[in-house]
Amino acid sequence: MTVRQRGRVPGWSRREAMTLLGLGSVSLAVACRGGSVQDATPPGTASAASATGAGAGTGPSVFPDGAIVRTILADVAPNALSHGAVLFHEHLSLNVPFWDRLLGGITDDQREMFLGSPDAPYFMRDVDVMVAEMQAAARDGVAAIVDGGHADMGRSVEFLREVSEKSGMPIIASGGYYTDPFIPPELADQTDDEIAEALAQSAAAERWGAFGEIASSDEITPAERTVFRAIAKAHLATHVPIFTHTANGLEAEAQLDIFESLGVPSAHVVIGHLGGLDDPAATVHKAIAARGAFVGFDRLGGGPDADARKVPMVLALIEAGYLENVLLASDFAAARDITRNGGAGYAKTITQFVPMLREAGVGDDAIHTMTVENPLRFLAFVPRSA
Repeated sequence: MTVRQRGRVPGWSRREAMTLLGLGSVSLAVACRGGSVQDATPPGTASAASATGAGAGTGPSVFPDGAIVRTILADVAPNALSHGAVLFHEHLSLNVPFWDRLLGGITDDQREMFLGSPDAPYFMRDVDVMVAEMQAAARDGVAAIVDGGHADMGRSVEFLREVSEKSGMPIIASGGYYTDPFIPPELADQTDDEIAEALAQSAAAERWGAFGEIASSDEITPAERTVFRAIAKAHLATHVPIFTHTANGLEAEAQLDIFESLGVPSAHVVIGHLGGLDDPAATVHKAIAARGAFVGFDRLGGGPDADARKVPMVLALIEAGYLENVLLASDFAAARDITRNGGAGYAKTITQFVPMLREAGVGDDAIHTMTVENPLRFLAFVPRSA
């Protein structure tokens, strides 16, 4: 997460956004049925085990037999979420102490930007507000959202579950640890195997659909390296996919090195915040993609200047043949940006950044690949049997 620039790109209407994504009027209601796989596929679409691929001109994305996306309410077939954009890294549940620690003491201006008016409840603790925000995002073409929080950020699984149940928005919970200052001190006395075992148990108990956002500092600290090793081992034990936090792209390749050294398939990994490198040639981005991992542009909708710097990097990846490695999200965190406060809401990746790609010449099929097919391929996994 980072402090975003204030600014507004002329947005798309709901109808325009949904047309681009090939959505129509399809909707999905996910209900928990004991955690079993549910094929909520709209009538007339492909079978759950085989394909997504809504959108003109796009071929089906084939998933392994038994692949699911694990939402906080149920395991769903990947194509059940193919009717709209899937945002792989947002925040729906943080707490005030996290902001106090992250910002080193919140100023009045920062408090209002991130937490909202002191006279109103914090939006990430207000179920009614978050239900309305999820419903607004759905109207703008969002099919599912991954929450990137975990316990050291004050994330509440119960809150996410209630918001998902009441809003109808499929939410994928994640878990793990943030940067070194947030890593619980008791982990210092544990081996990466012990941490991995606890992570796998928590992933099962709390229905995590991803490990994330797993974070490193400007330079990976020894404690962060231990966490990355533990996450790799927890992935091998569960097959749950992984997305990371980098300090604006620093240590990106080192993160992937750790995962690959322990046998994690790179196709199950997103290296995050690579839009922060501000390199039009996308040198590191291409190196990550060439190794088979996903490249995360997950601070989108931060203002026209910030977004404009990311467009050439996305274009460079597409031109180099790495369209299928690009993922888009906004790392949503600020009260200023919710629709209730006049902001673009959780769909701002779709309503603000995607139009910039389109203006730069990116076609509908490519946009569908980045916003629908790629995140589903990342999130879909075959759970490892006990």
